[in-house]
Amino acid sequence: MTSTPWSRRLLAATGIFGLVFLTVPLLIVIPMSFSPARALTFPPPGFSLRWYQTFFGDPRWMEAMWTSTVVAVLSSVAALVLGSLAAYGLRRGSFAGRDWAEGNFMSPLIVPTIIVAIALYLSLAKVGLLGSFIGLVAAHTVLNVPLVMMVMGVAVREFDLRIEQVAWSLGASWSYTVVKVMLPNLAPSVFAAWIFAFIGSFDEVIVTSFIAGKYETVPKKMFNELILEVNPTITAVATLLIAVTVLALAAVTLVLSRAGKLKQTIV
Repeated sequence: MTSTPWSRRLLAATGIFGLVFLTVPLLIVIPMSFSPARALTFPPPGFSLRWYQTFFGDPRWMEAMWTSTVVAVLSSVAALVLGSLAAYGLRRGSFAGRDWAEGNFMSPLIVPTIIVAIALYLSLAKVGLLGSFIGLVAAHTVLNVPLVMMVMGVAVREFDLRIEQVAWSLGASWSYTVVKVMLPNLAPSVFAAWIFAFIGSFDEVIVTSFIAGKYETVPKKMFNELILEVNPTITAVATLLIAVTVLALAAVTLVLSRAGKLKQTIV
């Protein structure tokens, strides 16, 4: 595609506007989390860690944090396994209905989340898992499989098939080839896919509110707290979630950039 200086400037301006639009709310929430005021005020009248102390000192918040972490770890690992296998089968296989199967896997990203939540609610209710911990993990797994497939699908497509064929010609089984040949080479992409699935599970609130029952995750508790009252503790929780997300994405960027440099060096 040809481009002109004006089109490049327009694209850059659009990108900057989008970045500012997404960043400005963070620049307001983060300072407010360090405010000593009992109500949400901006700019904050001073500096205090009282809301972080309230968060870490409240057993209900700690229980929600533990639930979110366990659910995110279990569902992200399950999504990583299922999504990677699906991505490999769709990229390496040639069978009728492959496009339909891929579209079915990706549907949780396309269909509005509220529709997915209702579908999962009805499905889990029929099998007796509605409101259970297993049902919550299963629902988060379904939501995050498409994220894993997008990352691993690209990685598998770019991985040279001839390397696998060489391993097979030397007598290696498919499972041995995957574990000893593919995974070491795709490790950066595997890590990135797992991080995306973990963040997606940890931040999920709509589906969780429908099917979690008595279990409370951090996003669900934040939502419930906002319904009852505007508690400044929410700003501390939001800041911590923002920090975790930024650090995780920075780790993904670092790993993928190093992997790219290593690949260029080898080539």
